[in-house]
Amino acid sequence: MDTTKVLIADDIAGTREDIKRLLYFEEDIKVVGEAADGEEALRLTETLQPDVVLMDINMPRMDGIQATELISMQFPEVAVVIISIQGEQEYLRKAMAAGARDYLVKPFNSSELAETIRRAGAFHKKRQVHFSGGQVAGATPQPARIPGKVITLFSTKGGVGRTTLACNLAVALAQGTGQKVVLVDLDLAGGDAAVLLNMPTKGTVTEVIQEPDYADPSLLESYLAPHFSGINALLSPADPEQAETVTGAQVTVILQTLKKSYDYVVVDTCAYLNEVVVGALEAADQVLVLVTQDLPALKHARLNIDILERLNFHSKIKLILNKTRPDMLKPNELEKSLNFSLWHAVPAEEKIVLPSINRGMPFVLAEAGSAISQSIFELAGLLTRGEEEAAGKGRIVPESRADYRERKSLLGKFFKTSAKPVSLR
Repeated sequence: MDTTKVLIADDIAGTREDIKRLLYFEEDIKVVGEAADGEEALRLTETLQPDVVLMDINMPRMDGIQATELISMQFPEVAVVIISIQGEQEYLRKAMAAGARDYLVKPFNSSELAETIRRAGAFHKKRQVHFSGGQVAGATPQPARIPGKVITLFSTKGGVGRTTLACNLAVALAQGTGQKVVLVDLDLAGGDAAVLLNMPTKGTVTEVIQEPDYADPSLLESYLAPHFSGINALLSPADPEQAETVTGAQVTVILQTLKKSYDYVVVDTCAYLNEVVVGALEAADQVLVLVTQDLPALKHARLNIDILERLNFHSKIKLILNKTRPDMLKPNELEKSLNFSLWHAVPAEEKIVLPSINRGMPFVLAEAGSAISQSIFELAGLLTRGEEEAAGKGRIVPESRADYRERKSLLGKFFKTSAKPVSLR
């Protein structure tokens, strides 16, 4: 059984004793030392080499925030957990900015403490692999991996369906290719990818950038949340105020790092142009510019194409007509107005899309035989066609309507599609 070594740093001896009592019956957790201030915590971290440091904030000589920052810089393989009576967001932000892995508000019980230590300890072990060279001794070296593709969805018009399309496209790519797909929600002030996928908001963009070495692939992987469809996701923060801490340069680095480990990186963005969105456009291999059949959306699409061309991203642009209706502006008229060719059109099917959103279930899984799902799989096929045709393969083919009707339940459908994924032919 692996044992997690813990150093306790708190200026009150009684608190240190209380923590030791809480951990007394945890066989996999061992307290290896105690520190009464930040300086002693820093010194003992070097000599005792703990997996986790439990760090109080208010301590003499050197406070916990400063000690956490120094430990994170000098011993990046060690995970720091802040323990404090202060539960305000200001303290939490300071702790995370200093490099803390987690934050516990006093008082806490033994199970909360032990679970937090185990979680931080597991993170520590992942980082140990990286800082010891990134490879287990005796392991066979792996061949260099071909970088994946970053696909950024973009429109400065709200309501065009960016998030719905991003979530379903990511799932379609994973189901259709069997390859590694990650979804990144960069609508940092109001992203809904977690809602559409029915996922808890943990492992977010704003948490990742607090890490000094956030560009490390193995570290970044530890922040990704798995979805049962086969994709992973890096989500937007629950607190919109945290959006202000992210820069465009950081976003570009994160996306370029993810494409080293994933075949497809699907990026959702917000409905306005800021440095985060520019960072996502910079990192993109293809930019899906979304437009719908109304004049405001047309105006925004014209503006968006102009912006991308001024940024010298013309070759990345793929114009997508979303929520297509036969009684609205005709596609050829839209192309003439924009002086730009459509790459793909996705039909409007509110009776399928809205229940899918409210249930937190991608419609490419729940309604795989529908026209809109077929269209999303076709779009996924267009995005993969260059690589797949070069490999002698063809387009992505979703399961047929007949196959879908045979499935008695959504859960049964999922396990069948997992065992026999949507084929490439």
